[in-house]
Amino acid sequence: MRISNTSQNANILAHLQTGKTISPIEALIDFRCFRLAARISELRKAGHNIQTHKGNDYAVYSLSE
Repeated sequence: MRISNTSQNANILAHLQTGKTISPIEALIDFRCFRLAARISELRKAGHNIQTHKGNDYAVYSLSE
């Protein structure tokens, strides 16, 4: 089953709008999204202010108010 980028973007944005952060592993488990950075880039281009928090091995993203 393939999930569209649009659906993934909507799900990721809804998740971020609750005040939660998201990491690549969470995106994979929760939304079957292998390319979180690409989805975040698309959301940014759509005008959403998403911050990147760099960890040791991966980035974590949050929505700025």
